[in-house]
Amino acid sequence: MTQSIHELSELLSTITALRGENGCPWDKRQTPFSLLKHLKSECQELDNAVRNDDPVNVCEELGDLLYIIIMIAEIHHDHDEFQFSDVIRTVNKKLIRRHPHVFAGKPYENEEQLTAQWNAIKAEEKIKNTL
Repeated sequence: MTQSIHELSELLSTITALRGENGCPWDKRQTPFSLLKHLKSECQELDNAVRNDDPVNVCEELGDLLYIIIMIAEIHHDHDEFQFSDVIRTVNKKLIRRHPHVFAGKPYENEEQLTAQWNAIKAEEKIKNTL
C-alpha cells in the first residue's frame, strides 16, 4: 500500500508539472470536455484488453484512464471547484455507505437481498441529492 501511495503522489506531481507554467502545451489546453473523447477511447482499449485476457495491456490502459481522470480533476482544481482528494474521499464514503454488510455488520441472506439493499441505498442517495 505504501508503494502505491508513493507512486500516486509521483503521478500527481507529474500531472501538475505537465499542466504547470513550463508544462506541456497539449496538457495545459485540455478541458474536461476535450478529454471526453480520450476517456471514451481509453475505456474501449481497456475493454479490449480485458476481453483479450491481456493483463499487461490491462495495466497500461488502467494507467491511461487514471491519467485522464486525474487530469479532469486537476482542471476542476485549477478552477477552485474541487480537487482529486475530494474525488477519493467521495468514492470511499460511497463505497462504505453502499456496503453496510461489510462495514456496518448488516446481514443479508442472499444475492437478491444484497442487490435490493444496494438499489435502495442508491435510490435514497438520489433523493437526498435532489433536495
